Amino acid sequence: MTEGNFVDYVKIYVASGKGGKGSTHLHREKFIEKGGPDGGDGGRGGHVILVGNKNLWTLYHLKYTKHVKAGHGGDGGSSRSTGADGEDKIIEVPLGTVVKDKETGEILFEITEDGESKVIAKGGKGGLGNWHFRSSTNQTPRYSQPGMPSEEQDIILELKVLADVGLVGFPNAGKSTLLSVLTAAKPKIADYPFTTLKPNLGIVAYRDFQSFVIADIPGIIEGAAEGKGLGHYFLRHIERNSTLLFLVPADAEDIEKEYEILLDELRRYNPEMLDKDRLIVVSKSDMLDDELKSEMKVELDKAFKGTEYMFISSVAHQGLQELKDKLWKMLNS
Repeated sequence: MTEGNFVDYVKIYVASGKGGKGSTHLHREKFIEKGGPDGGDGGRGGHVILVGNKNLWTLYHLKYTKHVKAGHGGDGGSSRSTGADGEDKIIEVPLGTVVKDKETGEILFEITEDGESKVIAKGGKGGLGNWHFRSSTNQTPRYSQPGMPSEEQDIILELKVLADVGLVGFPNAGKSTLLSVLTAAKPKIADYPFTTLKPNLGIVAYRDFQSFVIADIPGIIEGAAEGKGLGHYFLRHIERNSTLLFLVPADAEDIEKEYEILLDELRRYNPEMLDKDRLIVVSKSDMLDDELKSEMKVELDKAFKGTEYMFISSVAHQGLQELKDKLWKMLNS
């Protein structure tokens, strides 16, 4: 999937169909001059329904969809015939889609399972025909119910990427490179900040034909929790990941400080994210010799306060199998 095709935010106006009106027909046929009421009911208006589809990874197919309107219910007819129901409109969305009210920002619901369906705009109920209103004192009612009106709403669809492992780090920490060597994904890689502007997903093949999904999220900067830089755009995708993989490059000026800034941004955005399992990886460690690694370990043992860490090099393919083993163990513990 190219970066331009990854769409995770769309606004759509949805409107259900209005219900059909009931009929006020009176039965007439040869030799029956004054038959009773036989007006049928109006049909139900169509619903607008959101359905989860596990085969979708993005909202790109809705990028140019601004209005979704369901069909109106048909009017009732003679001989107590009911009007046709309005056509429902189905909107398929990827798993992890959050539906919000555009006016209030309120979260209406989330779609997290394949085949899960939610009605976002309910079709109007059809009106009753005059057959329902006959009585001993009013044997030929000449009135019926109109159909119920439609519902309309402006909604926001927001995708939070569903992945097992989320890569967290500053720009240029080596996240895209790691994703490219662990999976078949082909993210854009360059030696300048913010190469990654959209989340990249990759499937890590593990032993015995097993696998797990890893997501490379756009790089974090200080102030992201307040929306600075890519801000909330990147942070919301991390909410869905069960395990967080923090990448800090070996050539960072202060590894401990970088890690603390990353943690602080997550804490300020959503404190619950600190409850997730996390693993720290010192990337680009092929530039370290054994003596320098030993010295760093003494410092990192104090800095990371019991949180597990390991050294890897994506370019030199050092420690990658150990990393996959560790992540698999964390995901299945």
